[in-house]
Amino acid sequence: MDLKGKKTLVIGMGKSGMAAAEALIRLGAVVSVYDKKEAGKIDSGFIELIEKNGAKSYFGVDPDNADSQDLIVVSPGVPLELPFIISAEEAGVKVIGELELAYQAGKGKYIAITGTNGKTTTTTLVGEMFRNAGRKTEVVGNVGVAVVSKAIEATDDTWLVTETSSFQLDTTEQFRPVVSALLNVTPDHMDRHKTLENYAAAKAKIYANQDAGDYFVVNRDDPEAFRLAKGCRATVVPFSRKEQLDFGCFVKDGRIVIRDKTGSLIDFCAAKELIIPGAHNLENALAAAAIGYFAGLPAESVARTLREFEGVAHRMEFVAEVKGVRYVNDSKGTNSDASIKAIEAIDDNIILIAGGYDKGGTFEELIGSFNGKVRYLILLGKTAGLIRKTALDAGFTDIIMAGDMAECVRRASEVAAPGATVLLSPACASWDMYTCFEERGEDFKNCVSNLEK
Repeated sequence: MDLKGKKTLVIGMGKSGMAAAEALIRLGAVVSVYDKKEAGKIDSGFIELIEKNGAKSYFGVDPDNADSQDLIVVSPGVPLELPFIISAEEAGVKVIGELELAYQAGKGKYIAITGTNGKTTTTTLVGEMFRNAGRKTEVVGNVGVAVVSKAIEATDDTWLVTETSSFQLDTTEQFRPVVSALLNVTPDHMDRHKTLENYAAAKAKIYANQDAGDYFVVNRDDPEAFRLAKGCRATVVPFSRKEQLDFGCFVKDGRIVIRDKTGSLIDFCAAKELIIPGAHNLENALAAAAIGYFAGLPAESVARTLREFEGVAHRMEFVAEVKGVRYVNDSKGTNSDASIKAIEAIDDNIILIAGGYDKGGTFEELIGSFNGKVRYLILLGKTAGLIRKTALDAGFTDIIMAGDMAECVRRASEVAAPGATVLLSPACASWDMYTCFEERGEDFKNCVSNLEK
């Protein structure tokens, strides 16, 4: 993609949008930027950069030049139904996302990982496998590093291990990874996608441009995810923690193994050697092993990384033990299915902190997963009332309403007996009270730290 002199409009000034605008400036494009927020709420360093480079900005007002652009780059999460985007598309303007921009304007070979849950853990684990194998590697995407910021600096032998969301995949056209992976599909982001079918279709775009020389790794145990494999032209590599497979990655006699196309069995390690806890993390490890192996990594690099990987921040992250009570930060649990997996990973006696931004989800399954393990439910954020009503309707009454994270942690410490686990796993996004789940998780950790003082 030759962008020199091309008129481009970047919509949404989060991390992805700012990185796209900076990359476009470096590539010689004539850049305009838009965000619904006013200029005072945009990063001051970025404002200085675009002013220095003569970029036209629209902050707090709709752009009046959308129809005259050569290209519009839409940030993840920006509704594609905005009137000026629709008008531009009708005028023949090309509309893509930052992931597609990175693919067309940059270099490198892509590993792409998506799914409702487990993306960050699996992406980080795969990135470590590539680094341990001595590959030139960048871990990018929904993990917090904009893809385009690394893609325009990449060489042909750079591996871009990429966490991809449904929002990012929605705006792809030519994106083609060497290995793609779909970990699971459960209802999420219904406020945007409206139906599970639409959401799944966005996820399926991860393999849309692959062919038989590429690989698509998919969860055999997840019916909705595995159903999508029927439309895939790439070589489908299933993984399963429940079944032994004729081809793919699975658990045999308590060990993580792969059976390849020749029928040979490659043994990596015992499942119990994994440091990361829970059945869901065994699934993540199986997916990562399949990705690494079929991307051509040595089996010993895959095996060593599986045994040594300690997990990622904000995903079942042990914070501290205070007066015999464990505190666990699972702020990345942004939907009910993720929080259910977190509850399943802890033996008993849980004080659950939940609630946040309303993505249009329901919480009956979350409450149904308590099974006597959750002793108290502490709620905050916009969904607190809805979750409370759902819990009460199901007969769960040990509920505490809180105004902020400090109150959540304080009240949890008051009701928790030694041996209990206080689990932050909100089952909701963070955008009602925080800019991101990382900020929410850090607030939780700071509040726990204050208990120790």
